[in-house]
Amino acid sequence: MKFHPLASLPTVAACVLAAVATGSAGRANAGPPERLAAIEEAMRGPIIAPDVTLLETRAFVERGIPTLSGAYDSASAWQAEADRLRRRVLEEVVLRGEARRWAEAKLGAEWLDVIEGLPGYRIRKLRYEAIPGLWIPAVLYEPVGLEAAEAGQQARAPWPAVLNVHGHDPKGMAADYKQILCINLAKRGMLVLSVEWLGMGQLRCPANTHAAMNQIDLCGTSGLAPFYLLLKRGIDVMLNHPHADPARVAVSGLSGGGWQTITIGALDTRVTLANPVAGYSSFLTRNRHLKDLGDSEQTPTDLATVADYAHYTAMMAPRATLLTYNTKDNCCFEAGYALPPLMEAARPIFALFGRPDRLRTHLNADPGDHNFGLDNRQALYRMIGDHFFPEAPAYVRDEISSDAEVQTAERLEVPLPEDNASLNGLAAALAQSLPREGRLPTGDEPLEDWQAGRREALRQILRWPVYENLRAERLATRSVDGVDITPLRITLDDTWTVPAVEFAPAAAMRESLLLADTGMADLAGRVVELLARGQRVLAVDPFYFGQAKFPSHDYLQALIVATTGRRALGIQAAQVAAVAGWMRRERRAAPTVEAHGWRTSLIALAAAAAEPDAIGGLTLVDGRASLREVIERNDPVTAAPEAFCFGLLERFDTPQLGALVVPRPLTIVNASPRHAAVLSELCSLAARVGGSIDLSPPAGAAEAPATPARP
Repeated sequence: MKFHPLASLPTVAACVLAAVATGSAGRANAGPPERLAAIEEAMRGPIIAPDVTLLETRAFVERGIPTLSGAYDSASAWQAEADRLRRRVLEEVVLRGEARRWAEAKLGAEWLDVIEGLPGYRIRKLRYEAIPGLWIPAVLYEPVGLEAAEAGQQARAPWPAVLNVHGHDPKGMAADYKQILCINLAKRGMLVLSVEWLGMGQLRCPANTHAAMNQIDLCGTSGLAPFYLLLKRGIDVMLNHPHADPARVAVSGLSGGGWQTITIGALDTRVTLANPVAGYSSFLTRNRHLKDLGDSEQTPTDLATVADYAHYTAMMAPRATLLTYNTKDNCCFEAGYALPPLMEAARPIFALFGRPDRLRTHLNADPGDHNFGLDNRQALYRMIGDHFFPEAPAYVRDEISSDAEVQTAERLEVPLPEDNASLNGLAAALAQSLPREGRLPTGDEPLEDWQAGRREALRQILRWPVYENLRAERLATRSVDGVDITPLRITLDDTWTVPAVEFAPAAAMRESLLLADTGMADLAGRVVELLARGQRVLAVDPFYFGQAKFPSHDYLQALIVATTGRRALGIQAAQVAAVAGWMRRERRAAPTVEAHGWRTSLIALAAAAAEPDAIGGLTLVDGRASLREVIERNDPVTAAPEAFCFGLLERFDTPQLGALVVPRPLTIVNASPRHAAVLSELCSLAARVGGSIDLSPPAGAAEAPATPARP
């Protein structure tokens, strides 16, 4: 046998390099044309309706979303519950992993240039660390007169402090509407801190796209933490100002800024007035209105195991809360469906405190779209006047014309370190030392003992579901050229429906289970090849793929599954394992699972690692050598939601998962030199326990003279 150059690498130990056909390989053994045509027709389906998986996911998610339960007969009873929820969200969701250390670190704030000569206020530039190495640009709008107070020339009362946040506006804190709001508040005698948001304005870059925060999740640290700590540190900076009034602290923002507002308002009781604008809805609402699901931070892993946004709204009680929604919102969070469930949850809680007046709503009809325009801003001015300046008859409730004072982005720009941290950079730093306890078993340790403990840890990370009832509904069978072709609907615990097609030649001796990133419909050529070898084949589309793919908003469905405490990767891998187990019971032989594409390769690898009996072997085509590659490539969660399973890389990478598969055979097709390097120790382990790991180079790759594999 000739060895590919992979074999000449010293890191390849005891690996066999085998030529294995890819799933879309040539069709030299296709047989009669009618066979191929029938196979392609059967795999295109349809076997299930296009919305089946969506409806099943919706029902599955709804069972996991908490509601406000129990009768709270006093303000103190609710306050105890709110404190408990706040503590749990912070401990179990926001500050997991390295985020706890980030939160405890003493971080800096640096005051920079000042823009003077403005009518009634000045703008001070600053930057502060949200977490070590991640500097946030900000500008502080200060009312005039502070200079006299600082000099002791005039006694003044403390100033209300307002944190002004924004949403998905690429202009960031330079957005016109945001500047006008800040200016108006400053002219009314308030300190206003306008902060940049991750991925926007000066922090807008691919490394800070919100879909990259799940890379941090993959490392076992909360990707939500940078978003939360950015807000918390902003309040810290404001309240360190000598003229800030800690009894009057407001937060407001549009869209993603609305999400920021309710999040920091619910979790930080220093906030005494919150005005989220068109920025959030209950998870129950989002589950029915997919456009509300939002980015990763709005649907963070495991939040709904503790609280829903309805809880967040109630947790504001008895602090002043103005919920602003737009009647014709062209983005999300339309008033008609988003607002009523929040009010239904929060209104009784505010009443317990005897302060129903502190929970207010404002509906914008003109223009009514996704905006924080004049009407919505004036609603905030009125709210602040009522609660922060109740005895100030001169308080101005209408907007003060300030359009001419809007600054350019260049003038507001705050210098940042060249090596400023990012979401992707934080994930890369965390990944350097992972996985923890990543060693593979040595010859002195029984493989079974090592595997038992690690397998249980993997199942916990995947939140492994056990499907006890599998029902395979065989649809009409068609016999073509000696092959029985049968579409199947496989139902698991009356929760999930997995579409499949069985191809059964006479007297088949081996079983193969096929899946692909692009769906089973693309595997017709591979089915032909396996049938020519006398194998029985079952092609499936697990959760999220092929016919089981969502009609729209697909990656967001995986996020909402994760926020309820489940894992898409666990569901997918358990489906594959359950179907493989059914094949084993039917045929008394565990099938080889063959996956085409890096996503389904990960699913198949996780399935075989977690389930030792149902799967007889693995063939992975175009799989990746390491989970670290999603971080190195800066893959967003939108590209492969299941690959960002919380904490998976913290304990497992490809070698550790592979060590749970051996001694069963593992073949990797289109292997790269990195595969050879990363899997060297695994190859040695397989050889030691009588297993095999075959690495097949890409088709057409140059070959080198044979080099003996190292022992």
